Amino acid sequence: AKVEEARRLAPRFAARAAGHDRAGLFPAEDFADLRRSGMFGLMVPERLGGAGAGFADYAAVAYELARGNGATALIFNMHASVTGALGGVTNELAEALGLPPEALEARDRCLRAAAEGSWYAVAMSERGSGSRLSQMTTSYEQNDDGFHIKGAKTFCSGAGHADAYLVAARSVTEPDKVSQFLVPPGPGLTVEQTWDALGMRATGSHDLHIDVTVPTSALLGGVEGLALVVAQLAPHWMVASYAAVYVGVARAAVDAAVEHVTDRKLGHLPAVRARIGRADAAVAAAHLTVMEAARRVDEAPGDAETNRWVWRAKLVAGTTAAEVAASMLEAAGTSAMRRGHPLERLYRDARAGSLQPATSDVCADWLGVEALGGDPDSQGSAPRW
Repeated sequence: AKVEEARRLAPRFAARAAGHDRAGLFPAEDFADLRRSGMFGLMVPERLGGAGAGFADYAAVAYELARGNGATALIFNMHASVTGALGGVTNELAEALGLPPEALEARDRCLRAAAEGSWYAVAMSERGSGSRLSQMTTSYEQNDDGFHIKGAKTFCSGAGHADAYLVAARSVTEPDKVSQFLVPPGPGLTVEQTWDALGMRATGSHDLHIDVTVPTSALLGGVEGLALVVAQLAPHWMVASYAAVYVGVARAAVDAAVEHVTDRKLGHLPAVRARIGRADAAVAAAHLTVMEAARRVDEAPGDAETNRWVWRAKLVAGTTAAEVAASMLEAAGTSAMRRGHPLERLYRDARAGSLQPATSDVCADWLGVEALGGDPDSQGSAPRW
């Protein structure tokens, strides 16, 4: 049902996309639609009022939303990553990780709030270190009131609009420990309007300055140092969740090219037809790759073969989106390059896919190291986490 709802919302998002892109504004109306449709509870278990979706369900929804507006789907992806990761901490896994009972209560509180319409942003990346958890400079220290967190984040999609932020930080006393906190907006959380980018302009991915004290219940999992463990055990949210978004953007580019070519009566040109045919096949193949990875994540999360598919999905999606959007622009001709034409925006949005972590180069290196029998998490050209 949520996939059908996403399909229904996509044309509404598409109609607003040009305005949001031009002004570089957060798509507030899209998020109001998502809230009304109960989409923030997609990854929340049914017992807490959500849809109880799996990763494959998420990928199908993200693909449809991105066909409307990739930027909206990308911000939603961040929320789905937080709720999906939390929802994935079953009671059995919690016991295996030694999580305290209060951590499970906090998990349920966050998830119930999402089902009721709250949405979460991710404040992880930092200038100079990207999204590598091991290189974080944002720090935290325990005190009598809980934890004091101080630092700065960049590329925080939806900054200034979220109901809470997932903040990754490093322990001052034990630098090997990287933990995550769910921090509500308020004093000590300042948005610096820095986002003025080539593509995905409507994500509002501004810088976030943090100098705040949060209660101990804000520590995700209730145990310090879980961030790196979870990233290595289940990389799908940090690697492959973007993939469905960019395949959706690629499909939107093919659709826009078909509409343009039909309007301009260019369909009789063999070169134009061939470009559209190749693009259609490439997007279909990328979509199958992403859905196969998502299916495996649901059936065997963290399995070696599953993880291979996760990295393949991100690589294929990022590469395909950029190549297809560029080809569709050429098929449509110079008039499609004008500001405000859907293909011009989709070309720029698609270009971001290979750059978003894990970048296509990092994905390819990870897969190459793994294929050659090495340990890709530690031996790659850029250690992942």
